[in-house]
Amino acid sequence: MGIIGLGLLLFARLIGNMHNFLQALDRRRTEMMLRQRDVEQWMSHRLLPDDIRKRVREAERFNWAATRGVKEELIFENMPDDIQRDIKRHLFKFLKKVWIFSLMDELILDAIRERLKQRRYIRSSTVLRRKGLVEKMVFIVRGEMESIGEDGSVLPLSEGDVCGEELLTWCLERSSVDPDGTRIKMPTKGLVSNRSVRCVTNVEAFSLSVADLEDVTSVFSRFLRSNRVQGAIRYESPYWRLRAAMQIQVAWRYRKKRLERKKQNGDINE
Repeated sequence: MGIIGLGLLLFARLIGNMHNFLQALDRRRTEMMLRQRDVEQWMSHRLLPDDIRKRVREAERFNWAATRGVKEELIFENMPDDIQRDIKRHLFKFLKKVWIFSLMDELILDAIRERLKQRRYIRSSTVLRRKGLVEKMVFIVRGEMESIGEDGSVLPLSEGDVCGEELLTWCLERSSVDPDGTRIKMPTKGLVSNRSVRCVTNVEAFSLSVADLEDVTSVFSRFLRSNRVQGAIRYESPYWRLRAAMQIQVAWRYRKKRLERKKQNGDINE
């Protein structure tokens, strides 16, 4: 009788847990349906064209599949600072895979982690536009992008790669320091992109805005100006490699024209 009673108790507890689980699933499904209905009503009210509506629906499905409706920002709010720091170090382990940040100390990485914002892009979305302002650095966590240069060259980007990394050097170059230690801000001018970056697949990423990057570079400017970090940025960055290749091509064409002129002048003199 005791064994039977214990079995019935465990079975009742199992039924109760299953009931709670099904209720949670039903609540999430209801939330998703309400969200979809609100989005559809909003798109209908704003008279959005069909192609934009299709992209909005795809973005909503991707966001829901990635988060399951959970807002991580709300979870972080009530946690102690040390737990938040440890969780962010775990979530943002990909920073160590990025060649720029693999050379940086934990203090700088913690400051960057505090400012990272989660981003999701659907297939064919444009992250950077050529001749447009570069407003953020984007760190790819999952998915694939491609960078298209001015000459039409295509460079694939995947997990661990970064686009918009030229902002780091730009933020360092647009500020200077007086001998007395006071900081002089140069006139604000946006950095213009010389390439386009678009998503080949759905992409999960984190971004760092210009304002947040300026805060980090202002506090840790001495370390970031070191030859080791600057050399790594200019050697590994696709942006700086493309600029170097263009400068080499310009110099080669200029030298070729000079040689042709000398040859023509020599023939005329003869």
